[in-house]
Amino acid sequence: MVQIYTENLHIGYGERTIVEDLTVQIPENRITAIIGANGCGKSTLLKAMTRIIAAQSGSVIIDGKRITEIKTKELAKKMAILPQSPECPAGLTVGELVSYGRYPYQKGFGHLTQKDRDVIHWALEVTGVSAFKNHPVDALSGGQRQRVWIALALAQETDVIFLDEPTTYLDIAHQLEVLELLKRLNDEQQRTIVMVLHDINQAARFCDYIIALKNGRIVKAGTCEDVIQADVLREVFHIEAVIGTDPLTGKPLCTTYNLIKGETAYV
Repeated sequence: MVQIYTENLHIGYGERTIVEDLTVQIPENRITAIIGANGCGKSTLLKAMTRIIAAQSGSVIIDGKRITEIKTKELAKKMAILPQSPECPAGLTVGELVSYGRYPYQKGFGHLTQKDRDVIHWALEVTGVSAFKNHPVDALSGGQRQRVWIALALAQETDVIFLDEPTTYLDIAHQLEVLELLKRLNDEQQRTIVMVLHDINQAARFCDYIIALKNGRIVKAGTCEDVIQADVLREVFHIEAVIGTDPLTGKPLCTTYNLIKGETAYV
């Protein structure tokens, strides 16, 4: 298990502050969603927590160590990251791409061991893409490609997976396919999953914990029942929402909403 939290995290680009004085703990073995309006700092926070970008001050702590003190290969054994709209070289096959997940464990000339091949086979099987092993990644559908990237993350054998808007550009059926796969990985393997989501009903349905951001600060963090509330959504998204109960899951459901009169979402 991997413990992750931030302490007084301050992130910005030049003189522009994106995330300010943010302290949060990620629940272990749970699915966490980060939600908020465009430009509120969701992806920036995710990138800082995975060391893609550096914080200006404050710390990301992983298993008692600052993320800046952990060697790259060791960090890659603790967490996997699936960025928004990932790309791979043209013509690369599914099997070749997923094999990159074994890089943190390779030595010398980087030849795959039997253990590496076994893990790659397992990752392809569990994500349902083994039939495409020899197919070029760029020949697959959007939903298939997303499952291949998740297989790559699984091949790293990390306890934590970070995903930045994993359902972007996917139709509703493929969105459901990807989210159900992540839910299954969490249920069956206790993987800690942290993802940025735009759809608040998807966050409520598939996640155990939600962090709602506004202008780089936490408005509310807690269970779905704590966060999917009319007053929280009013502050975060500037909407008047009607909250009901999802008949399939029993979780909160935003059934309809309107912009608050005289306000705009772009503030």
